[in-house]
Amino acid sequence: MTHDVWLARHPYLKTVADLHAVVDTAAAEIPIPGAAIPDWNSYAGDFQNGVPLLLSAIAPIDLGPAEKAVLSLTENLAVRSLPGKLSEQSQVLDSEMHCYAEAPHRAVAWLLDGDSFTPSHPGLLHFLGWTVLSGYLKPVVLAFKTWRDDERWLRNYCPTCGSAPAMAQLAGSDPERFRLLSCGCCKTLWRYRRTGCAFCGNSEDRRLAVLAVEGEHGLRIDYCEACGGYLKTYNGEGSEDVLLKDWTSLHLDVVARDRGLKRLGTSLYEL
Repeated sequence: MTHDVWLARHPYLKTVADLHAVVDTAAAEIPIPGAAIPDWNSYAGDFQNGVPLLLSAIAPIDLGPAEKAVLSLTENLAVRSLPGKLSEQSQVLDSEMHCYAEAPHRAVAWLLDGDSFTPSHPGLLHFLGWTVLSGYLKPVVLAFKTWRDDERWLRNYCPTCGSAPAMAQLAGSDPERFRLLSCGCCKTLWRYRRTGCAFCGNSEDRRLAVLAVEGEHGLRIDYCEACGGYLKTYNGEGSEDVLLKDWTSLHLDVVARDRGLKRLGTSLYEL
């Protein structure tokens, strides 16, 4: 499965695809270095205690370069000719990022732990900020995957940044089938229990259900009647680059919402 084939089948996603293309082009024009790998031995205790890597004070990651890159990205977009309200919103956000010296630092802190920074367009900053952070953290995410033992995590929030999962994937073959949760922010994949709600922890089979969507190439909606939360799930392997990107299945969020289900996972998109 490729993005072009998927978009041909789902032309209503083109607006979101175009937004990604614009932002990805702008991000490619600015320097986004790779974060330094932390001392895993220092972090081991926090990992065991369930502290996400980016929230650990014991093995801190220098986010200064990412702060500068976020500022550069807002500057780049502010001078572009962008569609709809995006141009005006980018200019407002760029102005706010330049209003005082600590603004970029506060903005990145807001992305991670809800710092009191209050942008006029939080959705745009959330999207742009994590576009930068996911690129900056890529070497750390890859090294973290190699180092950590996911069987010692098995928590319903991202081990890297602490976000709730945006999607899930069922992979492998029976009887060794397993479930991965996918972070929509930093792009971490981590192991979780195969059955049970990824939000409230309910494991009663009679209150867990699956909503199949015809013609959606292995995508489905898993939901919990106990909490009303749902998780879009890719039931397969080989097309992760397309089907685990969250935005490529926003139409499934519409289906879930229309059925009264709640999106409890962290998303870079709002319906």
